[in-house]
Amino acid sequence: MGRIRRTIERLGPYPSLALVALPVCTVEPAKLLAVALVGEGHWITGTIMIVLAYAVSLFFVHKLFVIVKPKLLKLRWFAQFWRWLVITRTRMLTR
Repeated sequence: MGRIRRTIERLGPYPSLALVALPVCTVEPAKLLAVALVGEGHWITGTIMIVLAYAVSLFFVHKLFVIVKPKLLKLRWFAQFWRWLVITRTRMLTR
C-alpha cells in the first residue's frame, strides 16, 4: 500500500483530480441506481447496492481524497471552492 500511496502522491494536480473523479463518477450514479432499484421493488438488491456504494465512498474515495487533497489545493479554483465550502459548512453548523 505504501508504494501505491507514494505513486499517487507524485501525481500533479490535474492527474490527481482525474484520479479522484473516476471513482466518484462511478459511485455516485450507483447510489442513484440503487435508489431506483428499491423504488422498483427490488429491496434486497437495492439495499445491498446502496450499502456497498456508500462503503466504497467512505473507505476508498475518502482515503484517496485525503491523499490527493494537498495537490488539489494547488489549483487556484479548487482552493477557492474548498475555502467557500468549508466556510459555508461552518456557518451552517453554527446556526
